[in-house]
Parts: sequence; C-alpha cells; structure tokens
Amino acid sequence: MVVLSAEVLSRYPRFSLYNSPYPAHDRGCAIDLYPAEGAPSPVAGEVLETRTVRAPQKPYAPENDHLLLIDCGERIARILHVDPAVAAGDRIEVGDPLGTTLRAGFFAPWVDDHVHLGFRAPDTNPYRASGSLPIELETAVEPVAWDGTGRVIAVGETFVVLDSPAHPAPGDRFAGIAAGSGETALDGGLPHYEGGGALAGASGPIELLGERVGLAEGRDVAWDPIEVRANGEAITGLSLFAGRETLGAKLVCPGHEFSIGDRIEVAIRGR
Repeated sequence: MVVLSAEVLSRYPRFSLYNSPYPAHDRGCAIDLYPAEGAPSPVAGEVLETRTVRAPQKPYAPENDHLLLIDCGERIARILHVDPAVAAGDRIEVGDPLGTTLRAGFFAPWVDDHVHLGFRAPDTNPYRASGSLPIELETAVEPVAWDGTGRVIAVGETFVVLDSPAHPAPGDRFAGIAAGSGETALDGGLPHYEGGGALAGASGPIELLGERVGLAEGRDVAWDPIEVRANGEAITGLSLFAGRETLGAKLVCPGHEFSIGDRIEVAIRGR
C-alpha cells in the first residue's frame, strides 16, 4: 500500500482513483491527478527511464504516450500522459515540472488532461500496468448531497458540467457527490466503466438519486446495469471525481444539444 499525503494531493484541483476503464485502476491501484497547469511531479526521486509507448489510436490524440519511471526508494512510481522534460538520472522533488500533459489515446474524448500515477515494488516488472500497489489517501473527501438538478455552466462536444452540487468550501478541502446514505463520496464513470469507488468505504448496496447503482465492498463498487437520463434522454453516464475547488456534476453525453444556462434534471433507471 502507498499513502499519498494531503500535501501532495493539495497541489491538484481534482483527482480520481476509479474513473478509468483500464486495469491499472482496478481496486484503486492508480490515481489520475488533474493539475491546474503544467505537469507538476507528485513524487520525489530519481528518474530511471522515460519510454515512448504506443497508445490506442484516436483521432484527437497523438500516436504515442510516454511512461516515466521514478525511483522513490521503497517503490517505483509509474507516470503516464506527460511529454517529459526530464531524463534518466535527473533528481526531482514534489512539485517540480515533469514536462507537459498530453491527450493520450488512452483517454475517452470527455476526459481532461491529467497525470496518471501508480506504484510498484522495486522487485517487480515496472512496465506492467496491472499489479500496482493500492493507493490510500491522507485526506478525506466530503460527501455532498445532490438532487440531480442543475444548470449548464460548461459545454464540450461530449459532455456538459452543471452548477450543482456546489462545493461546500472551495479551495479548503476535497468533496465529491454523495451516495444515497451521505456517508461516502462516489468516484468513477457511472455506468460506462465497469466499476467505481466509494472513497470512504462502504458495504452493500449503493444508491444515487433514489436508485440503487451498485454494490460496494470496502472502497470498490461494482456498478449495476443502470441507465442515466438527462431531461428524459438517455446519456452515456456521470463522470464522478473528487474536487478541491469546484464540484458540479459532469454529464457524459456525446452528441448532446445542451447549451450554457440550460436546466437539466438527471434521473437513474434500472435496466
């Protein structure tokens, strides 16, 4: 297990442990850190290697991604989605610039630029994505209740962001959309990725907007086969995360016709 300190996490406005379809994120064994700008390092250590890796081919992404391996002493950090400005032998500290983020083909089109971070034991293969160490957070994520409504404040080709729920204390602490019980914040792509997370841990059924959406076992949630609707129309789903400055719900809806200021009501239905 690796513990990410509150000081490291505070350098990023947003993070997610589960919002990815890739096995590296299974059981919260990797974290995506969304920087305000640049690509600040979340770890300190010596750069072992920067390697160009082939990424899935997407029309909006470059052909290759990059893997940075950093010796942090008791573990090796694996960092992706950064075009490196560092090289083998460089010594870096937390917050040092690693390079520039890039939109890798590993991203879905609605995903913002971020730094992917995972850790492996020194005696294991550092090039493998699966089998990384579980990541624990030295910071709580406040669950914030949401009634499923809001007005559009940001629009992309494949998503919209609502003004609700509002962050309870912007810049002061992390918050996330609460499960029905209000005891834990949810994380992940609901339901377009296979599973998600209950960041404070839970056991048993998980609800959102009055409907069961999954089954929790500790921090891991297996989503139920549900459908998310926005103003009565089926959409891809909800992109759930922990935010430090803003929180509003992000709706994944390629081909939408929503505009800034539109009022949206989200509902969840079992299939």
